[in-house]
Amino acid sequence: MLLACVLASCSLNSRIQKADKKFALGEYYRASEMYKAIYPNVPAKNKKLKSSVAYKLGNSYRLIENNVKAETAYKNAVKLGSKDSLVYYYYAEALRSNGKYKEAINMYEKQVSATGVSTLLTTGIESCNKAIELGKQGSKFVVTKDNKFNSKYSDFCPAFATSDNDIIYFNSTRVLRGGAKKKVSNSRITGQRNNQIYSSKTNVQGIWDNPELVDAEGINTEFDQGTVSFSADFQTMYYTLSKVVKGETLGAAIYSSERTGAAWSEPKQVKVLKDSSITVAHPAFDKDGEWLYFVSDMVGSIGGKDIWRTHQVEGEWSVPENLGATINTEGEEMFPYFGPDGTLYFSSDGHNGFGGLDIYSAEFKGDSIGWEVTNLQQPINSRYDDFGITIASSGDWGYFSSNRGDRKNYDHIYKFELPKLTFEIEGSVKNSNGDELGDAVVKIIGSNGTIANVKTIKNGTYTYPIQNGTKYLLLGTCRGFLNLKQELNVPELDKSEKFKVDFVLTSISKPVKMDNIFYEFGSAKLTPESSAGLDELVKLLNDNPNITIEIGAHTDYVGGDESNKKLSEERAMSVVNYLLEKGIEKDRLSAVGYGETEPVVPDKALVRQNKFLKVGKALTEEFIKTLTPEQQEKANQINRRTEFKVLKTTYKMY
Repeated sequence: MLLACVLASCSLNSRIQKADKKFALGEYYRASEMYKAIYPNVPAKNKKLKSSVAYKLGNSYRLIENNVKAETAYKNAVKLGSKDSLVYYYYAEALRSNGKYKEAINMYEKQVSATGVSTLLTTGIESCNKAIELGKQGSKFVVTKDNKFNSKYSDFCPAFATSDNDIIYFNSTRVLRGGAKKKVSNSRITGQRNNQIYSSKTNVQGIWDNPELVDAEGINTEFDQGTVSFSADFQTMYYTLSKVVKGETLGAAIYSSERTGAAWSEPKQVKVLKDSSITVAHPAFDKDGEWLYFVSDMVGSIGGKDIWRTHQVEGEWSVPENLGATINTEGEEMFPYFGPDGTLYFSSDGHNGFGGLDIYSAEFKGDSIGWEVTNLQQPINSRYDDFGITIASSGDWGYFSSNRGDRKNYDHIYKFELPKLTFEIEGSVKNSNGDELGDAVVKIIGSNGTIANVKTIKNGTYTYPIQNGTKYLLLGTCRGFLNLKQELNVPELDKSEKFKVDFVLTSISKPVKMDNIFYEFGSAKLTPESSAGLDELVKLLNDNPNITIEIGAHTDYVGGDESNKKLSEERAMSVVNYLLEKGIEKDRLSAVGYGETEPVVPDKALVRQNKFLKVGKALTEEFIKTLTPEQQEKANQINRRTEFKVLKTTYKMY
């Protein structure tokens, strides 16, 4: 029995050592499969060994970016009392990547208690708090999964191959129908089929064709082809290649190929370092084509993988420069890319973000300040890995990669674009009784040269598309009604919007009651509150320069006939004098005081507002006295009014 236990223990240790060797070689997928098989066979009473295997399993999953499984493994390691110095940190990182920010903060704080404060831990806590804050914000881009490029396998790192953005290259682990032309191995790191380089172009309708494997000698091999980028003139392609020789995974290297007509030349290795055993990957040239940016974990890196740059001096690559602590962190910085305006973009899990890799933009502010780094926010970034961006020449759309929402943790290509902004004027044209005018016309003149006549539909409404940042003059017109002018100033906006401009047109054929005209009690003196209503009449006269009007004032039956007539005449003249002071020509105005001689004859609109009235039944003294005291006061108030009516529409026309 004892011998059996010893043999079992030896066998278990041997299996763990083999898994450890695979992990050391960077074959993380193979290692994860081995640790996964070992874990249930470790006796529960041997908590130290079981927690160690759980921790190693978590590390393997973390390095193949399977954060869901990594979280579970680290949780088991912590539960079993793992003594590893970084177990809380890696558990926190997995939680953060899975969007569990509050739980992650708790684990970061446990790590602080265990090992003390560090930049990594401070950044992790700040990132979680920032992610909670950023989650309430968002960018103006709209993100959609582009199924034209995506398969059921991993598809990632799109790169435009022309300035017209009509050809795109990307990496994929898919298998084309009919099988690949060459044997392709599975990656010992991810467990997936090795990446190959594919391309697609737009047809005459501007629609992307089905992707095809790049068919050029030496480009696609059985090994792993990584991130593609192009020179500024798109005549040179750069990409990452990782080979396996004699069963051993070698470090990644950068290769280039020249465009020769419609084909690519035999690729050559770009030897930016003399030591070929050091991994260099993710090549990207700046806008001027002077500096080659790349990713490496070489000596001198601040964290795991850093972004470096080098340039050629007399045909030799210069000693690489690390981009420094404003770009590189103790985490991972990868996938550098330069946008059409020269802005640097990259992905990182070390800056404040949502979890996993986020995409950042960076602008160089000078040697004394360094780079200013900005998170691209949601929906481009998520709690998953977001990376490998490419931007169209116009700057308002492009593509990026993400493994968001994929149960197998596969990457897919997403399109981001600014939504097309639409602006519109809408409104209604009615008469003063609120009736729709279905035969009205709204004339629209824009500062951008727009001239349009928009006819209302049957219900009196109209709509018209307008432009951002434009001033508009609108004129509401209808036969038998006075024109009404309105202005609309559309500011520079970053979201679509509708502007409502309504018109209430004044009839030419009947008197129009002027609202909000007030006099002091028993007097013809206008109150200050009357200015707004009178200024509307001034505007109406200016909008209709060929009309003349009569101002008519009316009183109720209370008081003597003569005194009522005199008061109404004085009130009508007060209005005329106000209009004269505002610059209206005297020949266009006349004042009449009607006293109590013309009581109101209610129409349907007035009866709708006052149910005790009857359509067509004049508000005479005889009728009013049949009403209740409250109704009598209301009826007298209706009779006390100031009106105007159009006398001529041809003033100074002939």
